[in-house]
Amino acid sequence: MALYRDQGIVLRTYKLGETDRIVHLLTQGRGKVRAVAKGVRRPGSRFGGRLEPFSHVDLQFYEGRNLDIVNQAELITPFATVRSDWALSACGSTMVEGADRVAQEDERSNRLFLLLLDGLRTLAAAPQFPAVVLDAYLLRLVSLAGYHPYFDACSSCGAPGAHGVFSIAAGGALCRRCAPPGASVLDPASRALLMALLGADWAVLGATAVEPRTRRAAGALVHSFLTYHLGKPLRAWDLVPR
Repeated sequence: MALYRDQGIVLRTYKLGETDRIVHLLTQGRGKVRAVAKGVRRPGSRFGGRLEPFSHVDLQFYEGRNLDIVNQAELITPFATVRSDWALSACGSTMVEGADRVAQEDERSNRLFLLLLDGLRTLAAAPQFPAVVLDAYLLRLVSLAGYHPYFDACSSCGAPGAHGVFSIAAGGALCRRCAPPGASVLDPASRALLMALLGADWAVLGATAVEPRTRRAAGALVHSFLTYHLGKPLRAWDLVPR
C-alpha cells in the first residue's frame, strides 16, 4: 500500500465495529478523504482525542482499496474551545457540514481548506457574534462553490450601484429595470452587512456591532441563498443561536 502524508481538518466521524472509527477529513492536498482510524475507540489509543471534529491534524495514511487507513495523527490545532461552547460548536458544526457538502474526494481545493481553517480560527477566538462569523463563512463558501452573490452591481445587466432588490435565483442584487414583480427588497443596513460578510477581515467580523434584526435578516438571506444553490439546507444551521 502506498504511504502519503497530508494536513487535514476533521469534518465528522462515526463508529465502525467495536474499536474503529471512520473519519471524514478535508485535506489540503487531496480534498475530501474518508479513512479508517483503527483501534481509536480503545482505552489508551494513540490517536485518542486527536481525531475529534474540527481538529486540525497532520496525518500519515496508507492508501486502501475503498478507504484509506490513518497510520499517524499529530495535532496542529485541537480547536477544543469551539467544541466546549454551545454557540461556537453549533457554528463550527455548520461550517464543517458546509465544507463536507462542497468538497469532492480526490479533488484538491486549497482555497476551501484555508476558508474552513480561517473560520474555525476566528470562532476559537470567542467572537462576540459567532453567528456573524458563520454567515461570512457560508457566503464565502457558496461563492467558492461557483455561486458568487453580487451586491454592488445588478446581477442581471451589470449596472453598478446600490440596488435595493435581491433575487436568490438571479444571484444577487437587481436594478429596477431587471427586478421582477414581487422581488425581495434589500434594505441598506442588510446590504452593508452582506457586503462585509463577503469581504471584511475575519477579525473585524466577530466584533461587528449590528442591530439584531439586521443580523437575523442577513443570516436568513445567506441561508436561503446557500440552500437554493447547493440544493438542500444545512442541518446544523437550525442549532445556531441568533
